[in-house]
Amino acid sequence: MARMPHLFLGLISGTSADGIDAALVEFPDGPSTAGLRLVAARTHPWEAALRERLVAIGQGGEPRSLDELGRLDVQVGEAFAAAARALLEQAGIAPAQVAAIGSHGQTIRHRPHGEAPFTLQIGDGAVIAERTGITTVCDFRRRDVAAGGQGAPLVPAFHAALLHAPDEDRAVLNLGGIGNYTLLPRAGAVRGFDTGPANALLDAWCQRHTGAAYDAGGAFAASGTVDQALLARLRAEPWFALPPPKSTGREHFHLEWVQARLRGGEAPADVQATLLELSATTAADALRAHQPGTARVLVCGGGVRNPLLMARLAARLPGVVVESTAVHGLDPDYVEAMAFAWLARQTLAGLPGNLPAVTGARGPRVLGVVHPA
Repeated sequence: MARMPHLFLGLISGTSADGIDAALVEFPDGPSTAGLRLVAARTHPWEAALRERLVAIGQGGEPRSLDELGRLDVQVGEAFAAAARALLEQAGIAPAQVAAIGSHGQTIRHRPHGEAPFTLQIGDGAVIAERTGITTVCDFRRRDVAAGGQGAPLVPAFHAALLHAPDEDRAVLNLGGIGNYTLLPRAGAVRGFDTGPANALLDAWCQRHTGAAYDAGGAFAASGTVDQALLARLRAEPWFALPPPKSTGREHFHLEWVQARLRGGEAPADVQATLLELSATTAADALRAHQPGTARVLVCGGGVRNPLLMARLAARLPGVVVESTAVHGLDPDYVEAMAFAWLARQTLAGLPGNLPAVTGARGPRVLGVVHPA
């Protein structure tokens, strides 16, 4: 039997829709992840008008029509395929050398509760497979939801494989649009859950008031003062008190949610400072509630590059080491994209990609839909 290529390519655009992250990962022989290597990575920009529609719909807006939704599905697929091709060109790797693409797609609705729970990511996998000539695995979240799970977070299984330590309780905190934890106790079950907004509200408020897509270095927040009364109103949101497993998205935490809690007359920089404090506080509160003995928090996602957010998180977690996953050899910008490369590998091997203790699913499931090359 021919040896399966060990290169897998992960693609994800998170809740912030700030670009398509692409990661080419080389895996070792066998089921172990020890020795995996990030071969190449890049962030592929969205076309501005397309991103604008994705963000609007992702924040709870309605597609203008079923036709628009169909077009967006194909356009996102085309954009993801372009991101994959650009990465392979950058790395000097031929498509035939890649075993599969794992594509998260773009979430436009995540409703894991109710009478008919669902999660919807667009970015047609058939288009990606056709444009790249590479087998594409997509729609990872839907099987977990069908099995009674939240469909999120899915990355904890990858975190556990790479970052677990036998001598200390650890947590991995992804500060993307939405924050999420993977709790890695030295012994016992891995758990994971969303913490609430990390960068999504910061980015959206910053864009509205400064025109910049994000608050570079946390400078806008640093120019303001935390409004304690507003912070208390934001923290009173019932979702924060829900026990895990739980997940959320932009359709819940968006600017209208913030606006409804303003009294009027707040300085925009003070609101930014308060939203940053909300991200830090809710993440710290969740860790103390669910793994109080944590010795080390390994942070990935865009929030790593916000020194004020990192400092406020550390201040809220005295006695805990708060550091980037880079310290442990994992590029913090591409951990999630690498995870979707790993998920594609799991699927092709017929292995589960979810952790029922994390998502609440009825059991382990092989995730995703495969579009052969």
